[in-house]
Amino acid sequence: MAAFEQRKRLQACVVALIFIGFLIIDQVVKIWVKTHMAVHDSIHVTDWFYLTFIENNGMAFGMELFDKLFLTGFRLLATAAVAVYIARLIRRGVSWGYLICLAFIMTGAAGNIIDCVFYGLIFNDAPWPEVAHFVPFGEGYSTWFRGRVVDMFYFPLAEWTWPSWLPVIGGSHYTFFSYIFNVADACISCGVIAMLLFCHRSLAQEFSDNDEA
Repeated sequence: MAAFEQRKRLQACVVALIFIGFLIIDQVVKIWVKTHMAVHDSIHVTDWFYLTFIENNGMAFGMELFDKLFLTGFRLLATAAVAVYIARLIRRGVSWGYLICLAFIMTGAAGNIIDCVFYGLIFNDAPWPEVAHFVPFGEGYSTWFRGRVVDMFYFPLAEWTWPSWLPVIGGSHYTFFSYIFNVADACISCGVIAMLLFCHRSLAQEFSDNDEA
């Protein structure tokens, strides 16, 4: 029993460290980019890696599928649900891998929530080529829950032109992995991919428990 309690405390500490650590990294990078680069500015790091500053109102990797207020509310509810789920798993005992994947997913969701909730209140809407700066709280470019998410990582790993004989896409230029994303998006994606690849037993157990309930 003592060993189990110690394990629970250790797992809670690891989740907290992942959450706080990567949330800080995410926000530091976003704030640096927003206060040092104009929108659409790009810094060439290597031929396959650029810092390219864009903002979006949508989901991960710049997709825009839902209304902004709905999306922010959904993120808040989803993050709260994952936090409650993690707490329940720690209390009853769960594998380290599954727990860490969930911690990264929760952290990524929270990172983008901060942008949506607060950035519209604390940053001005700087026209290109000006750089944004902090303003007194509430005097920013938008209202609560309607801030824009900051993205910056661009990895054009390969580029080619499709053969002209191909239907629809023939002759068009294509960039492999043209998405621009941030640390929070990476946390979510890595957490989900690692969970699907390495946590089959934990996922099967969770589905089995839900079916029995």
